[in-house]
Amino acid sequence: MKSSPAYEHLAESLHAKGLDVEAIKNRLKTQHIETPSWGYANSGTRFKTFPWPGAARTFREKLHDAAFVHRLTGIAPSVAVHIPWDKVDDWKAMSDYAKSLGLSIGAVNPNLFQDVEYRLGSVTNPDPAIRKRALDHMLECVEICKAVRSPGLSIWLADGTNYAGQDNIVERWRRMEEVFAATYKALPPFTRMLIEYKFYEPAFYHTDLADWGTAYLMSVKMGPQAQVLIDLGHHPQGTNVEHIVALLLAQGKLGGFHFNNRKYGDDDLIVGSVNPFELFLIYNELVGAELTGDKVQVETSKNVMYMIDQSHNIEDKIEAMILSLINCQVAYAKALVVNRKALAQRQQEGDVLGAHRVLLDAFQTDVRPLLEQTRTEMGLATDPIAAYHASGYREKVATERGGTKNPGGGYEGA
Repeated sequence: MKSSPAYEHLAESLHAKGLDVEAIKNRLKTQHIETPSWGYANSGTRFKTFPWPGAARTFREKLHDAAFVHRLTGIAPSVAVHIPWDKVDDWKAMSDYAKSLGLSIGAVNPNLFQDVEYRLGSVTNPDPAIRKRALDHMLECVEICKAVRSPGLSIWLADGTNYAGQDNIVERWRRMEEVFAATYKALPPFTRMLIEYKFYEPAFYHTDLADWGTAYLMSVKMGPQAQVLIDLGHHPQGTNVEHIVALLLAQGKLGGFHFNNRKYGDDDLIVGSVNPFELFLIYNELVGAELTGDKVQVETSKNVMYMIDQSHNIEDKIEAMILSLINCQVAYAKALVVNRKALAQRQQEGDVLGAHRVLLDAFQTDVRPLLEQTRTEMGLATDPIAAYHASGYREKVATERGGTKNPGGGYEGA
């Protein structure tokens, strides 16, 4: 198979550093990023939803879009679902339908933030009847996990308070722990409980699961099937996310990611679009953990669930998803070309800037020829976005589905 001069030059450079280019390509070929069903539907802010011609309106249409994205990229074979947005009567039949499209159903996300009854909280609500309602919904989602053999029940809560004195913080934690424990007990052995956190919004005084520490504490209380899920937009400004990644890996408690990017708050922008260096450093910790020889870090890193969680408000839904996946591929490829031997040596010698330069060298490497060669070997177009533009798919679904004001089960805000 003929390769480009740019790839040959890069491969020669990587070989000179002692890196196994074939092994790197094999890792890239097995990369797995889960796309979210809601990312293919119309979504918006608390102010407005701007309909996109051809945006998916039904769960089946979302699956068709996800399958098309997977055919172009080769690394997105599963779809996260949100309940009740994606609720169907027969999950076994829907799982079989997804398989016929070359997909599987991935994480199941309960909705605990849209019902009017949850105004004062869902699993932390002072009213036991409302907590029971939230628990019943969690258990409903566990049953879906069983039906589709989902690897993850992904839980995010909007629970919190807006004013000091509004409720008892410790009592709210105890209520939450009780509901989580009942849910955890019902989990099948192949499904993990992924506990997400967010330090503010929509609660502005305190949030019940506010940071990685509270999520970690809850995961420890639940047991080995419970882990922490990191959303890249759910931190205060300046947070060192890769530090959190490293510590959770070392404790065996990193369960997954919701990939997106932020400039100010939880902006839900395309991952890698604002801070690609942060994304690279996160992947650097993940790749490094696999090579430590430490059993906990190795096994944890191998089982991390990588999921996109973005709100494509003004952009083409499918192109946005493809670009998100490409940005993850680029960050992963750059992490794979880090000269680990040189890095370890510089660190051991206390060579501060020497170690830093090893990372910068990898980050500044143009890995596009490597990715193009990898795609060629996978039988894919070298440029997935150009292939999308040339496919006519956008025009086809716009004609078939038309412009619609129906958000199609996506979210507005959140």
